[in-house]
Amino acid sequence: MELWQRILGSSIRQPEDLARLVPGIDVNAIKMVTGTYPMFINPYYLSLLQNPQDPIGRQCIPALAEVVTDEQTTADPLSEESDSPVPCLVHRYPDRVLFQVSSQCAMNCRFCTRKRKVGTDWTITSEMRRNAIDYIANHPEVRDVIISGGDPFLLTDETIDGLLQAIRAIPHVEIVRIGTRTPAVLPQRITPHLVSILKKYHPLFINVHFEHPRELTPAACLALSRLADAGIPLGNQSVLLAGVNDAPGVFVELNRKLLANRVRPYYMYQADLVEGTNHFRTTVATGMRIMRELRGNTSGLAVPQYVIDAPGGGGKIPVLPEETSCYDGRQTVLTNYQGRHFTYSDPELTAVPDGSMKRRARKKAPPDLLQPPTRSRIQRRRRAG
Repeated sequence: MELWQRILGSSIRQPEDLARLVPGIDVNAIKMVTGTYPMFINPYYLSLLQNPQDPIGRQCIPALAEVVTDEQTTADPLSEESDSPVPCLVHRYPDRVLFQVSSQCAMNCRFCTRKRKVGTDWTITSEMRRNAIDYIANHPEVRDVIISGGDPFLLTDETIDGLLQAIRAIPHVEIVRIGTRTPAVLPQRITPHLVSILKKYHPLFINVHFEHPRELTPAACLALSRLADAGIPLGNQSVLLAGVNDAPGVFVELNRKLLANRVRPYYMYQADLVEGTNHFRTTVATGMRIMRELRGNTSGLAVPQYVIDAPGGGGKIPVLPEETSCYDGRQTVLTNYQGRHFTYSDPELTAVPDGSMKRRARKKAPPDLLQPPTRSRIQRRRRAG
């Protein structure tokens, strides 16, 4: 048995076991939650904990807020089940599919989008995986396969090798991506043998899942180094979480450290409307404030795309601060990270049907265009357009 498997085998599932290791735990309160949403914390991740309410504890220790009912959240807010033509596969976008190959994770994250499934009796069988691969093979429009779960790296090396080999044998599949949180929560899983398997199947991309700078331990950095040294491009997907990473400066520090470990910040997600996670949600204004904080205060490489995965299966939609730009058909007013305003004008020469160029008629910009952008001015310009 490998080290990562021994660590996983010692994971904490019972509130009484957690209370013996973490002072101040309310066993009865946790029992009220784990009957609906099970707990699973491996010893490595628990070792990062300083207190139950810190950014590590909030991600792994059950909270009573998870069983508070509300009218905003649902079990499957992204309508994954509606877009699933065969079990364990979601086909929402024309040219790519999400392939759920594992029903287990190295830790049950309290904010999980698939909280309705992970940690429950949900299972994914070999037959289900074969049927999903057949579906991909029979749909030539699919050129991009995103392997997810659960966590794909909770499968054995042999199973991972077989899956990648089967997907790579499909001629029309160009890109394979793997989403995993193991480098953050169980970095011991990224073994030299696993990496030797992965590097056989380029082009292969891996998106990791770090939420807080404290997760970038020496063990995590070693795991990322092994993947990067194998020539695998790494991206990071973070979720904006109240009490975890919504404080000023956290994302700047996190993304700087990720870049230093050859990981490009890819997405910053607004938290999904998932049942049992409402206490993690922030306002969209908080997300826009963090994006403004990142712009100008750190490298552009460290600025992810801020997105909302639209409820009801609408897909990922970028969110930009409203004050970033205003356009009237001739000029664009831009606001930089310091709040200063700048004007960018369109070219005065435009193409005409015979291929020549003619000078555009000069049009005086509306008086308010050169004023600092505000919500009311933006609305007036939209109505005028």
